[in-house]
Order: sequence, then C-alpha cells, then structure tokens
Amino acid sequence: MKKTTFIATGDAFITRRFPEGGYEGFEAVRDCIMKHDVKFSNLEMTFHNQEGYPAAFSGGTWAMADPRTLDDMRSFGFNLYNTANNHSCDYSHGGVLATIRHLNERDMIFAGTGKDLADASRPCYLETKHARVALIAASATFHESGMAGGQSADMPGRPGLNPLRFETVYHVCRENFEQVKNLVQVTKVNAEMENSVKNGYQNPPREGTLPFGKHMFVLDDKDWIESRPNETDMVRIEGEIREARKQADVVLVSLHAHESDTENMKLAAMFMETFSRRCIDAGADVMIGHGPHELRGIEIYKGKPIFYSLGNFLFETETVGLQPYDAYLNKKMPLDTKVGTYMDARSKNGTSGYGVLPEIWQSVMAGWTMEDGKVTEIRLYPISLGMERVRSQKGVPVMTGDENVLQYLAGLSKPYGTTITIENGVGHITLMTQTKCQEEET
Repeated sequence: MKKTTFIATGDAFITRRFPEGGYEGFEAVRDCIMKHDVKFSNLEMTFHNQEGYPAAFSGGTWAMADPRTLDDMRSFGFNLYNTANNHSCDYSHGGVLATIRHLNERDMIFAGTGKDLADASRPCYLETKHARVALIAASATFHESGMAGGQSADMPGRPGLNPLRFETVYHVCRENFEQVKNLVQVTKVNAEMENSVKNGYQNPPREGTLPFGKHMFVLDDKDWIESRPNETDMVRIEGEIREARKQADVVLVSLHAHESDTENMKLAAMFMETFSRRCIDAGADVMIGHGPHELRGIEIYKGKPIFYSLGNFLFETETVGLQPYDAYLNKKMPLDTKVGTYMDARSKNGTSGYGVLPEIWQSVMAGWTMEDGKVTEIRLYPISLGMERVRSQKGVPVMTGDENVLQYLAGLSKPYGTTITIENGVGHITLMTQTKCQEEET
C-alpha cells in the first residue's frame, strides 16, 4: 500500500447553514482537512424535514437538522461518516430511514445505521487512489429502542443503529457488600427477582454476587468497578472487522461512547478500552472514539492508534430548530414554549451546562499517515469552537495552534504511555518510536 493520509474529527452537531463562502475561519479548517485522502467525521444529528416521529427518549436534545446542512458538512471535504450515536433514533425509525435517504442522495459514504441489524453492522468502503478503506461504526450510548433488529425467517428486521451494549459489575469489599445486602432488605429492590427465583423461573445469583435492581455487586477483597462489552455485540463487530480485513487495505472502527467508570468523563470506561483493543486484535488499523464532547487520551496499541475521544468538531446544540412536546414536558414548561426560551431555561441563561465548560469548546483534528499498511505518524491540529461567542455564532471550528490544548491532551495520553511532541502549534506522535518504547517497557 502506497502512502495514504487520513484525518478524523469528533462530534458534528450541526444545526445551522453556513453563510455563502463559509464562516470566518472556515477556509483554514477546510484546507487542513482537504490535504488528506480519507476525511472522517461523526454526524451526531438526524437530517430530514420532520420525516419521522419524535421518539419518547432522546439523546439529550432531539437532534434534527435541515438536510441541506449535509452539503455544509461536505464543503469541508469529508468523505467518510459515522451515523451511530445516541441521537441516531431521536426521530424513531422514520428519522433513521430519512437520514439514510438524504445521505444516499448525496452519495455520502457512511456506516453505523441501517434498515436492519445486518445493514447497520456492515462495513462501508471508500475508494482512494492508493487504498480501499473500510469503516465499521457502532454506538455504546443509546436507548434500547434505538438498536437495529435482525431479520428472521418470518419477519423483517428493525431500522436503527449498530449497538455495542456493555455491563458494569461493582466489586466491593466485605463491609460494603454487607451494606448493599442491608439496602436490598430495606428497599425490597430485588423482590421481583426473588419471587421469580422462588417460583423456579430464574436461577439464584451465584455465591458472592448480589443484584441490586439492575446493578450487580460482587464480593471482592477491594473496591473497584469493572465494565465489559456485551459478548454478542463484540463477536458480531469482530466478525465484520475480519470480513473488512479481507476486502480492504485499511480498516477503521468508530465507536460513540459517552461512558466513564467514574465521575471523571475524561477517562474512557474499561469496556471501551477492552473493545478498542479487541477490535485491533481482530484486524482494525485505527480506532476512532467520540461521544463525551471532550477530549480523551490516545493509546498506541500494537503500533495502532486508539483515539478514545476526539471531542467536538461542530457543537450547535442551542440553535436546533425544533423540539417536541416531550422536551417541554420534561422541563415542566408550557407546551407553546419556543426553542430559544427552552434553551435559556436549560442553561440557566447561559450560566450552567456545556456552555460554560472550556473543555467542551477546545478540541483537535487528528491526522495520520499510513504506508505499507502501517501508521507512521500522527498529527494533531488544535481547534476552538468559540465558547466566548454568542449562541447564534458559537459552535463552528477554527484553527488555533493552541499549544495549551496539545499539552492538555498530552497529559490525558501519558497514562497510556503515549508521548506527544509539539512543534509550531501542531502535536506529533511518531509511531515507530512509541512502539519501540512500549516494547522496551514490557
């Protein structure tokens, strides 16, 4: 495989059209993206004109944009997209299928959603001059109603996203285990399960384990949290990776995951780390993570990069055009409330929430080079989404060269043994050096 260049960005929550010729700072971002052969972004939005019913549950904001905003995304030069995330099914199955239709009408190559589980799970393929590139996309953050369903011999499947479910187990010492046991007795939270066991419909919990409603506690010699990917979903995705490995020169995997095992959202959950490494073991070349709306560290695993989160690329949540009945009901607001008033209330007039968190509005675009089937170098380009700007203007990316952002990302990446050097406002990771250092440490 001859030299091929890639660039990936994080979440694109786009709700506004670009002005003619682009916004101020657009050209520099576009030019940086266009220097690369493969150009990826996560579309954290549905694109249609009310062609689906609002779901009873949303990803936080019911996300729907004018389909013409897809043309604005294309104007950056992107040619590969993920569509699996917690907003994929904000407008139910109709919204999923309408978004797919609008993407296909523009010949946009994407993975992660489909008319059924097989369609949502399979790789998409991008042809470049020197490499055929596959993308498999999934989401760990979603309401269960958004999962795509498989087709049986008798019935069609269900539209939705490619799911990566996971489970969390809470390991606790004897003292804390007894506290959980007392709470079970006081709250009767396991009454339904206990009756099911008594009547023979369910097996009793294993010795040393204790359900607390939907949560599982395990007696251990120390307190720690274990999260692990659902094996059924993991095996399905590994199978798609192996298939893509046969059909493409490069295999990318994209995962949308908000979760952390602690209150520190800058740390990826254990299940995501396990998932990412197993994907590479199955044949993936690069793992691209996004979801928490902020940066997470970068790991080099067996010479292959794992971007645990690339943060935001576009973040225009407060200028979404419409919100359904459920949004206003949830906030106990009159049903004739307008979106601007709703956003004022949600953000307490711009004094709380994402709008005042600097880490939400600073990010990077990650570029890398592959040659002879190996990643040789990673380049990190800092961007700002304009936290200080007014609602109608904030949320679009501009290049900054901000070395503080790169130093911050270097700190997040250090626990993974990854070293980021900084030169002229660009971060660099040299893969050959990183791999050699890691081999020496082990």
